Amino acid sequence: MVSQKADIIARACAALDVGEADVGQEILRTDYPFIAVAKTARRYTEQQFLRVFYRDGFTDRYSGAKLVHPGALRVLSVVFPGEFPVHLNWDMTQTHFAFYELLPTIDLVVPVARGGADDETNWVTTSLLRNSAKGALDARGAGLDARRTG
Repeated sequence: MVSQKADIIARACAALDVGEADVGQEILRTDYPFIAVAKTARRYTEQQFLRVFYRDGFTDRYSGAKLVHPGALRVLSVVFPGEFPVHLNWDMTQTHFAFYELLPTIDLVVPVARGGADDETNWVTTSLLRNSAKGALDARGAGLDARRTG
C-alpha cells in the first residue's frame, strides 16, 4: 500500500518533470487526494487516565514495556529538580528523557479523525514517546498492535 502511494507521487513528479503540471495535479487529486483531518480537543479526567492505566497494568500496550505511575515521576521531579527535571511545556532540553519513555498516556488505537470512538474501548496505555511517534495514524498504519492488558 505504501509503495502504491510512492508510485502515485512518482507519477505526479514525472508529469511535472515533462511540463504537465495539470496532469500531475489530476493524478494527486484522483489517486491520492488530500483529506483534511479535523482536529478535536480531548480532555480526560484524572480518574479516566488512572482507570485506563490500572486496567492496562501500567504497561505500554504496543511494546509490553513497563511504565511508571505519573505521581511517582512528579514526586521525583519535585524532590530532585536538578537530576530529574520536567518542563511544563515539555521542552526536551529541560525535561528528563524518562518522562518521554516512561510516562503513561492514553492513545486512541483508531483516531477519532479516522472513525474511532473516543471512549475506553478504543483507549490504550502507551508511552508519551510512542504516542508522539504514532501521531494521527491508526495503530496498524503505524505498524503497532495493541497487546492484551497488563
